[in-house]
Amino acid sequence: MAILGSAVQRVVSAVRPPLSPLTRTTAWSYSSQPTKEKSVPYDKTLKQEDGTSSGPTKPLPRSADVVVIGGGSLGCQTIYHLAKMGMTNLVLLERDRLTAGTTWHTAGLLWQLRPSDVEVELLAHTRNVISKDLEEETGLHTGWIQNGGLFIASNKQRLDEYKRLMSHKGNRCRTRSATAPSLCRQREVRPPIVDDAAQSTPSPRRCQRDGGHINTVAAPAPQGGDRPLSPLPPPPFAGVLEAYVSSLAQSDAMMSELDGLMTSGAFSRSPPEEENEGFLLSLLSHPEGLGKVYGIESHVLSPAETKDLYPLMNVDDLYGTLYVPKDGTMDPAGTCTTLTRAATARGATVIENCPVTGIQVRTDDFGMKRVKAVETPHGNIETPCVVNCAGVWATKLGEMAGVKVPLIAMHHAYVVTERIEGIQNMPNVRDHDASVYLRLQGDALSVGGYEHNPIFWDEARDNGEQGSSSGGDDQIKSFTADHKPLMGEAPEVRGFYLGCGFNSAGMMLGGGCGRELAHWIIHGRPEKDMYGYDIRRFHNSLTDNTRWIRERSHESYAKNYSVVFPFDEPLASRNMRKDPFHQ
Repeated sequence: MAILGSAVQRVVSAVRPPLSPLTRTTAWSYSSQPTKEKSVPYDKTLKQEDGTSSGPTKPLPRSADVVVIGGGSLGCQTIYHLAKMGMTNLVLLERDRLTAGTTWHTAGLLWQLRPSDVEVELLAHTRNVISKDLEEETGLHTGWIQNGGLFIASNKQRLDEYKRLMSHKGNRCRTRSATAPSLCRQREVRPPIVDDAAQSTPSPRRCQRDGGHINTVAAPAPQGGDRPLSPLPPPPFAGVLEAYVSSLAQSDAMMSELDGLMTSGAFSRSPPEEENEGFLLSLLSHPEGLGKVYGIESHVLSPAETKDLYPLMNVDDLYGTLYVPKDGTMDPAGTCTTLTRAATARGATVIENCPVTGIQVRTDDFGMKRVKAVETPHGNIETPCVVNCAGVWATKLGEMAGVKVPLIAMHHAYVVTERIEGIQNMPNVRDHDASVYLRLQGDALSVGGYEHNPIFWDEARDNGEQGSSSGGDDQIKSFTADHKPLMGEAPEVRGFYLGCGFNSAGMMLGGGCGRELAHWIIHGRPEKDMYGYDIRRFHNSLTDNTRWIRERSHESYAKNYSVVFPFDEPLASRNMRKDPFHQ
C-alpha cells in the first residue's frame, strides 16, 4: 500500500497556498477514522444477503442458440453485439446480479493509446459504444465521463515509450481495417504473382482477394475452338490499390523524417531546454504527425504545461507527460445495465440469480466433443454454444466442460481518498514508474496499484470476495501467462467459447472484444487479427502445467505497467522445454 500513498502524495504535495487550502497536512489525507461519506454506493452494490435472491429473475427457456455465462463487462458486451448482429434466441446467465463479481468495483478507466494496433481499434470501438451508440439506441446515459488521461514520464525511457504510443512505430501494420485501409497496412505490398509458365499461356487472368492480399489466378482455358479471348478490363479496385501504395510511401517518408530527428540527438537531452521544448511539442502534435494515425488526439507536455493542466501535481521530478484529452471514465453498473437493456430490446433474455452447476457435453459421430446443454438448479437449457465470461471463476466453469482455462486470480488493492479541493474535472493519471493509477471519483481520487510482488488469490470463493475496509478495498483480478485475454473456441470442446482473463482491462477492451467474439461465434472467425488473444495459442502441455501458468501470470501482474520494449521476453518459467541444441 506504500506505492498508493506515494502516488497520492505526488498529486497533492505540490499544492501551494494560492491554489487551495490543501497545504494543511490535515486537509485531505487518510485518517484513522472510517470515511463518513463515499460517492460509491457500497451498500447498494455489495451482495445482499436478505433472502431476496432465492430464484431466477425470469423463467429459463428450454433451449437457446447461445448461452453467455457471466454478467460482467464482457458478458454484457457479447450478448449485446450478438443481438445487434441479428441473433435473437440468446440467454445471459448471471449467478447473482449484473456486475456482482469483479466488474462492479473496477476502475472503469479507458485509455485509447496502447502498444498494439489491434488493441487501439478494440478500445476505439468500446469508446464509441459507451459514449454514443448505447445512448442513441436506448436513450439512457451510460455514465461515461470524458475527463481526459495523463501519462506521467519520470525518465527518458518512459517518455520514448509514450512517443511510440503516439506513432505506433513497429506495431502499426498488425491488422487491416475496412474503414481505414490506408492506415492499417501490411508491412509489404505484394505485387501480383505471375509465374513463367502462366506468362507463356495466352489465357487471361483475373484478380481475387486472399487473406488481405491481392493475387492473380489463371482463368479457365477455353474448351474448344481457336477463337481468341478478349482481354478482361482492369479490376475496379486498381485505382484504390495505387492510392493505397501512395499513402504507404507518404507515411513511410514521415516515419523516416521523425526517425532521423530522434536519432540526431535533438530529443536526447536530459533536463529539457526551454528553447527546444516548443519545437519538440510542435513536431509531435503536428496535424499530420504519426500520432494521428487513428485520429486519437494526443500531446506530449512539458512539466510546466503539465502543471498548467493539473495544478495539484508535483512536477519537479517529471520528464514530461502524454495527455490524451478524449480518454475518460466508464461507470461499470450503468454500462452493463444499458448494454443488457439494448440486448433485451432486440430479443435477448437476461436472467439473474441463476448460477450454473454444470455443462453437458456430447460426442458426435466423428468423436468430437460438443456442447449439449447448460445445467442450473432451476432447470437445463439446451444449447450448442456456451460463452465463458465468468471472470476469475472461468477456470471452475471450464472444468465443468473439460476445458482448461489458463488464468490466475490475483489480489488487487485500491483506496478512495477523502474530498480534495480543486480535484474536480481533473484527468485520470497513470504513473507507470510508480505502477499506480489515479481515477477521478467526484471530488476525490480512487488510487490503485500493481505491486511488484503480488499475492495469489488461490480460492476465488463464491461469496465474500470483496474485503471492504475503511477507505479501501481488495479486488480480484484475473491475469494470464502472456498478459493477453483468452478468447475463441476451446480446442477441447466445440461450441465452448472463452471471453475471460483480461488482465485488469475488461471494461476498456470489452466493447471491441465483445464484437469480435460475437463475430467469431456467428461467422467462425473474428474480423480482426485476434491470434494473440486466441486460446489456441497455448499448447496443451502449457495449459496442463500449473507451475508455468502461475509463474508467468505472476510476472504479468508485476509487469503490468512496465516499459514495453520490442521483443521483450518473460523471465519466469524459463527452461520448461529445451531443444537439443540448448540441452
